[in-house]
Amino acid sequence: MPDNLAIRMRPKNINQVIGQKHLVGEGKIIRRMVEANRLSSMILYGPPGIGKTSIASAIAGTTKFAFRTFNATVDSKKRLQEIAEEAKFSGGLVLLLDEIHRLDKTKQDFLLPLLENGLIIMIGATTENPFFSVTPAIRSRVQIFELEPLTNDDIKQAIQTALTDTERGFDFPVQLDDDALDFIATSTNGDLRSAFNSLDLAVLSTQADNTCVRHITLDIIENSLQNSYITKIGRASCRE
Repeated sequence: MPDNLAIRMRPKNINQVIGQKHLVGEGKIIRRMVEANRLSSMILYGPPGIGKTSIASAIAGTTKFAFRTFNATVDSKKRLQEIAEEAKFSGGLVLLLDEIHRLDKTKQDFLLPLLENGLIIMIGATTENPFFSVTPAIRSRVQIFELEPLTNDDIKQAIQTALTDTERGFDFPVQLDDDALDFIATSTNGDLRSAFNSLDLAVLSTQADNTCVRHITLDIIENSLQNSYITKIGRASCRE
């Protein structure tokens, strides 16, 4: 099954990040780190769906480092060891460590030397305030950045990009009514992942018309936002 829209739309470079201009805008700290190729480990914190994974993906894409993910709650120490071996073989990688506030002591003790020698550039992600939820040993080795909520205009920009970017978005034409776009932007509370998922559900549950266009109305979007999942009918072009 192909990746969903939220995964496909992850930025491949720092210029594709939506919002967070205080960190990735011209002259701002994360952009300066990337442009100077002087990366350091960091923790990004803020509400869900506002760009923590996106920034990690963009950093990896811009710097051409390998990009791996690790969830502190569900992934094993063995998985972390495999990532460390890959980092040694490749000369380094960017690791998105999700739910870093739940990293246990065993995994933490294994990770700390890798952060110190720079073999792994860790980007920790959490919805919790790391000044209270992350252990001092980790905090002392990273930069900590708070992400800002996405605006309605940020969400609209991301959705419009998904509709026009045939490489990352949809490989068939989609027409989204203006009131439907407004509804997505105002109803997802700044959660871009939720906005992408809702659009994906709407598009994939809508049949193309006789001109191969999938027309998404306000009613379709409202219905899609009310459902947590549907059976996908596929991303195949109507030409197939």
